[in-house]
This record gives sequence, C-alpha cells and structure tokens, in this order.
Amino acid sequence: MTPRPTIILSSTVLDAPDAAELAGFYRRLLGWEPVQEEPDWVKLAAPGGGAGLSFQTEKAYVPPVWPASPDDQRMMLHLDFEVTDLEAGVAHAVAEGATPAEFQPQHDVRVLLDPAGHPFCLFVRDQVPGRTPAISPEWVAEQARDIRAQDRVTAEDAMAARPQEPVRPVAEPDEAVGGV
Repeated sequence: MTPRPTIILSSTVLDAPDAAELAGFYRRLLGWEPVQEEPDWVKLAAPGGGAGLSFQTEKAYVPPVWPASPDDQRMMLHLDFEVTDLEAGVAHAVAEGATPAEFQPQHDVRVLLDPAGHPFCLFVRDQVPGRTPAISPEWVAEQARDIRAQDRVTAEDAMAARPQEPVRPVAEPDEAVGGV
C-alpha cells in the first residue's frame, strides 16, 4: 500500500467580484493580515497559524441566495466563526459591512451575508440550545437601518469621480433587513 502523502489545508478560497474588496472586509472583521496580495488574489492568515482565507476575483461571480429555492444560485460552503458575545459580534460584523440574513434558523446562531453575498455564521460555543439569544431580530434590523442611513460611496463612484467633481453618496432604499 502506498503511504498517504502529507496534505495540509492551506486556505479556503472565496470567489468575489473584487478579491481585494472582500479581503478588506474579512481583514477588518477578523483582524487578520494579508500574507499574499496580487491583482486578483489575496490571502489572509490567522495570527495564531492554521489555514487562512483567500479571495479570488471572479468576474462572472453570482452571489448565492440563502436560503435557496430549487432554481436559485446555491452556496457551496459557508464559514462559521465562534464569538464570545453574539450581540457584540453581530454589531461588529454589521459595522464592517455585513448584512444580517432575513432568515435566522437557530436561536443561538446568527447568519450574516458578507459584502459579496456569502453567508457566514456567528455562534457562541456551549450556548444552551433553544435559549433565547442576547440579540433580538428588532435590534439587528435597527443596526442594519442605521448602517444603510449613513452616506456611503461605492467603489465604482470613487473610481469614476474626476478630481473636479465631488463624489456622490449612494442612496439606498429604506427596505427590510436582508437581501435574500
């Protein structure tokens, strides 16, 4: 029998319309630093070692729909992040650009969508199943509304702006939380 070669998971790779933009979100979310940066590729490394997260530009990227119906683009994977405080973790993720998912299937987990639409979960280890979480759906909706109400500029607007023209903030419709 041939011995199994050493195989080590180096990174999980997420496709996105802009690798650098999505890597920036996860860098702010996790506090991880880039260890490799190329025009269409960025790899972040965890400070304590282990597998990293990489981001690849895919111009034909289609964000998944979560939860998906039979004809929707489905997610291929999702990331789970353990947090010590669910409410604080959600607030931080939303402040960095995540959107709470409209559908929340568990009491002790929060599903969010990153700026490219990938679902990811925040959870507290050893939380008693079924116990009411410290975070309410109303609080999540309020936080998302506050973030959307702030004047923001898209990357396209910033790049298209000429020095003599002011950059216009993007007005977003006032709609319910979630994009799925």
